[in-house]
Amino acid sequence: MTEAIIDLDQLNLNHLDYSKTIIVASVAAAALIFAMGFIDGIGGLTLPGEWIDYLILGLMAVCGPYGFYMSYKAKKVRDIEKRLPEFLRDVAEAGRFGMTLSQAIKAASKGRYGSLTPEIRRMAAQIDWGVPASDAMRLFANRVDTPLVRRMTSIIIKANDAGGNVADVLTMVAHDARESMLNQNERSISMATYTVVIYVAFAVFIATIFILNTTFLPKMMEAGTQVAEATEKAGASGSLVTIQTDVIPTVQTLLVLSVVIHAFGDGILAGVLQDGQIPNGLRHSFIMLLIGFVGTRLI
Repeated sequence: MTEAIIDLDQLNLNHLDYSKTIIVASVAAAALIFAMGFIDGIGGLTLPGEWIDYLILGLMAVCGPYGFYMSYKAKKVRDIEKRLPEFLRDVAEAGRFGMTLSQAIKAASKGRYGSLTPEIRRMAAQIDWGVPASDAMRLFANRVDTPLVRRMTSIIIKANDAGGNVADVLTMVAHDARESMLNQNERSISMATYTVVIYVAFAVFIATIFILNTTFLPKMMEAGTQVAEATEKAGASGSLVTIQTDVIPTVQTLLVLSVVIHAFGDGILAGVLQDGQIPNGLRHSFIMLLIGFVGTRLI
């Protein structure tokens, strides 16, 4: 019976994880967009926009869905970790009244702990079906799967199997979990400053390109046209000036391409600085690519 419940729990966990499905769908959509851009670039189709527009949209298709989904899962896990110390304190208090770990978990399942409540009630239901408290907590750690939860549950399981005073261990673990959450919150606040700096630097970069495109490049084109007219009147060849003038659209394309590279790379860097995870950086990459796409189209 215990093995059947464990398999069912693992099957439910795999069913609720849509990350692989989102990755496949995102890559497929991006491949289709890249193919449309390539065909449009070689002249096989007449589509609105330029090939670099399809490059930006394809990268957004890759970054956006997976990045936002993983950020949503990370937020849910953070909410669970935030309420974990409160749950452990309640279980410890129940243990001091003579309850076993299984009875304390079942008693705590009647409380409200935000996003942690469904997980506690699942543990209580597994215990009702005959799963030992240690196995129920191990399954909980597998579902949440974060270093903090794994460390806390490992200590509790070992204390329960050893037959010691679990209430004191739970109190110690709850205190440690609260301290870990405070340290993590302080780190997130300090790293948020660097994330803002990255966004400001990206905005400055787009503003610089806007200034170049509205002042410097038009002046170059105007000067090239004037020189070409002067050389034609003098009877000289203006081929060199014509080449210099025609290269300006290429320069503009390179500037837009640099925006794409900066948006993708800076977004990943912002996510790594914020919480040390690349998937969260993909969310920032999507936002920066969207800002860059709108900004360059307005330019």
